[in-house]
Amino acid sequence: MRKNIVGCIVVLSLGALVSGGCAKKDMVKAEEPMPAVQAAPPAASELPRSTQRDEAKPAPLETVPMAETPTADTSAVKQESPQQAGMQAADLQSGLQKIYFNFDSADLSAESRSALSKNAEMLAKEPSLKVSIEGNCDERGSDDYNMALGERRAQAARNYLVNLGVQPERLSVISYGEEKPVDQGHDEAAWAKNRRDEFVIVK
Repeated sequence: MRKNIVGCIVVLSLGALVSGGCAKKDMVKAEEPMPAVQAAPPAASELPRSTQRDEAKPAPLETVPMAETPTADTSAVKQESPQQAGMQAADLQSGLQKIYFNFDSADLSAESRSALSKNAEMLAKEPSLKVSIEGNCDERGSDDYNMALGERRAQAARNYLVNLGVQPERLSVISYGEEKPVDQGHDEAAWAKNRRDEFVIVK
């Protein structure tokens, strides 16, 4: 009887030890420390300056070769065609006004001075132009007298243009006397048209 009691006690003790050991193991497992949470990366202000610079640098951009753009050849100078040059000369020629004189006179009238002022403005805009001033007379008077009178008329116009600022070397004078009438009539209306200076562009 006693042996049975002792045996039961021993069995119970072993059972208690076994269950106690298991409980301890479970408790130890339960009390094991949790794995440390991964720390957040330090703020940019906490990083060393060298690291901050490296992070601030943008990633290098991939350079794409640019297509070569053809450039215009500036050495080639655009030249005017003979037709264009002829049209321009004709326009300039038509812009130069004639002037007229009284009978047997080389004096410039108010109308003549006004026309010469406009001619001077035109010549100032076209500094490469050279002009021949042609003096003319009506049919009355001798040939020699009219040749001299035509020259005085052309010279009077030249002097006035020079006073307005036109370079003298751009102006030449010639007299045709009564040789080149614009009106073949033999009355005062025709003679008034023939007593004139014409301005002809020369190359």
